[in-house]
Formats: sequence, structure tokens, C-alpha cells
Amino acid sequence: MQIYNSLTRKKEPFQPLMPGKVSMYVCGMTVYDYCHLGHGRVFVAFDVIVRYLRAKGYNVNYIRNITDIDDKIIRRAQENNEDWRLLVDRFIGAMDEDFTALGIQKPNLEPKATEHIDQIVAMVETLISNGMAYAADNGDVYYVVEKFDHYGQLSGKVLDELRSGARVEVDEVKRNPLDFVLWKAAKPGEPAWDSPWGKGRPGWHIECSAMSTCCLGNTFDIHGGGPDLKFPHHENEIAQSEAATGEKYANTWMHAGPLRLNDEKMSKSLGNFFTIRDILAKHPAELVRFYLLASHYRSPMNYTETSISEAFSGLERLYTALRGLNLSSEVTASLFSERFNQAMDDDFNTPEALAVMYDLAREVNRMRKANNPDQAATLATELKKLGDVLGILQQEPETFFKGEGEQSIDAGQIEQLIVQRNQARADKNWTEADRVRDELQSMGVVLEDSREGTSWKLDR
Repeated sequence: MQIYNSLTRKKEPFQPLMPGKVSMYVCGMTVYDYCHLGHGRVFVAFDVIVRYLRAKGYNVNYIRNITDIDDKIIRRAQENNEDWRLLVDRFIGAMDEDFTALGIQKPNLEPKATEHIDQIVAMVETLISNGMAYAADNGDVYYVVEKFDHYGQLSGKVLDELRSGARVEVDEVKRNPLDFVLWKAAKPGEPAWDSPWGKGRPGWHIECSAMSTCCLGNTFDIHGGGPDLKFPHHENEIAQSEAATGEKYANTWMHAGPLRLNDEKMSKSLGNFFTIRDILAKHPAELVRFYLLASHYRSPMNYTETSISEAFSGLERLYTALRGLNLSSEVTASLFSERFNQAMDDDFNTPEALAVMYDLAREVNRMRKANNPDQAATLATELKKLGDVLGILQQEPETFFKGEGEQSIDAGQIEQLIVQRNQARADKNWTEADRVRDELQSMGVVLEDSREGTSWKLDR
């Protein structure tokens, strides 16, 4: 298996620290608002990565944190005149709803920053004691960037360039404009915790360093996150963690690609900021997940309404291959599974894996036409199993085609109308048959007549 390592900027053979086990930390949500589609793209990608590693037999310890205290949370709670803890709980609940809808499985642990204050304080104390941090007169604590020799290794930033191009607020308590905060002194009315430097709260970067090393140890296999976290967040995590422990932080760094909307950067000011629930109000959740998997996780992705609508035909092809077959509980792997695994072993290449699934669906249909239902069912069972790895094809085919649970469709009414139409056709009452067909079409129902009878699906 080859994984692209953002740290070395190349694909590398994956060698976990412990044979058969994978330790993995992904930076999770800062819970002050609803999750947007870019978040969906990141966490669907890492969900598939974890699913595939487990399918290969690895025991994966997957940690995805929650940042439940930071400036944005405090500011939003003040704007809402709401207790910050109630705000956090509300948006954790909304995140869970959105992630569940998209088929994103829960991590092994979901640590919260506020539950690790002691570990955060201890790490800051270590950094001060070894000369890598200092307490300012105002109660803040800062990290000394220039003392960490490898600063910039992940992002490719050079200290001299950062100095010359630094756009930082004038802050007389800092010794250097590049130094970043580890502990923030409390302002009146803000949530705060006790520390050797007075009441305050942790900086964002130190939260992840403390939570990841607490849950996985000083060194672990994979650290992941969104494209915007590489600098400064992940760069600062490396600097803090390695200076505090004296050991390498994470062996492999993985970053999902950026998501644009209609060829523009996602922005509330541009009016093209979509939350996950905005999208799910218009499109089935499985279609959204499928659409996100159709691009490689590292590639830039441009969302348009046209492109997600076009993706439906691909998902429909796969469900069509499963329709009407009696799937087995046992899977017989074939060359298709080998090709699927080869694609996923190549840095989790989901577009290529989906291409293999299309080929397999085509073979299922060929077996149908050859009047070989047993072989068709065997191959369809394999197709379903591969879908499980990607978290798709989770519904019964008829549920998918009839949109049950997705739209306000009265399936009973549709079935009754089909009976009426079939009776009219049997009576050679073509006018009545056409009338009923037109009524069904106006409801967005597509009829499919065959020797076995009439089936239907929604025209989406």
C-alpha cells in the first residue's frame, strides 16, 4: 500500500509502527456553526480510508477530536447571548446528525479540548522548562518558533520569508512576531481554567498536540485533516509536540483537497456557502457521499448542482446491477476485487475503484442477458461488498429507486395507479392507460415494462 505523505511530498509504502495496527488522528470540528460541504468532503474521505484499512485487516485506532473552546465559539456564544456550553452541545448534535446522514462512522474516541486541560497545561509547562516557550507579562504563553530547527518542513514555509511577509497584529508582549500562543490569559466574562500562569484557556494548536499524544502516544502512524490546516495549525502541532516529547510526531501526514463551489472559493460573503444540511435538503445523502468519492481525496474539487445531478447516473448504474437479484451472504472474490484493492492501495484512489465497480456492474448485466442468474447474483454480491468498503450501496435497490425516506412520495398511491394502468392495457383501453401513465410522469415516476411486469423508479 502506498500513501502520499504531505511531509515528504511523495507516495511512500505504508509501514505502521506496530504490525497489523494503525494509529490515526484527524483534526475534527470546531463546533460553533453547522458543518459545510467542505467538512463533508474531508470527513467522508477519512471515513473511507479507515473503512478500507479495516477491510484489509488492520486494527485501526481512529481518533477525531472536537474543539469545544476557542475564540470563534466564545464570539458566537456572545453574539447569541447563549451559554457557550449550550452552543457547543447544540452544534455537536448537529454535526452528529450530518455525519450520520453521510454514512460517516464514529471514531474510536472523540476527545474534547476541555476534557484535556490538565494534559495541555502539562505540555505547556514542559515547553517552558526546556526553553521552547515563555510566559509573557500579560499571562499569555508563547512558543519560540525560531528555536525549532525544522519549522516549515510540512508547509514548505521558510522562516525568513515568513518574517518578511508576516502580517501580524502589533503585540508588545511577544518576543517575535512569529511566536504563537499556547495559553491565553482570560478576559472578563470568558470561560477560563486555572494554570500556573493564571486563569486562562488553551490556544487552538496545543489542544490537538495534547489530545493526539494523550490518545495515541508521542508518535503515531497517520495525522490527517483539511487542506487549510497544513499551515499554521499542523506546522505548529509538529513544532510543539516534537519539542515537548523529543520524538517524531506523526509518520504520515494526509490532507484532503480543497472544495470550491461554482469555481469560486466557498464564502458566506459570496453567497455560495452551503452547509451539509443545505445540500441534503436537495439531494439524497448517499448521492452526496457518492459524489464526494468520485474525485480523489487529494484533488481539488468543484461543486456545482449540475455535477452532482450528473453523478446520480453513476450511482443508478450500480444499483441497477443489484436490482432483482438474490444476493448471497458469502462473497466470492474475483479479478474485480483484486483490481479494486489495487486502486485503493494506490493512495486510496476512489475514482479508479468506482471504475472497477462499473466494470463489475456491466458484467452482472451481461450475465443477466445470458440467462445466468446464479452467476449474476454471485457477481452482484461482490459488487455490494465493494460498496460496503466505500460506504455506498447500503440501501435495498427498490428503496433507492423509489426514493423512500428521501421525498414525500406515496408509494402506495403509485402502486395503485400502476395496477389501474395495467388493467387498462389488458382491457385494450389505451386512452386510459396513457392517461394514468401521464399522471405518473407528472409525479416524477418512470415506468419500466418487462416480461416480469412493471417496475418503477423516481426520475431524479
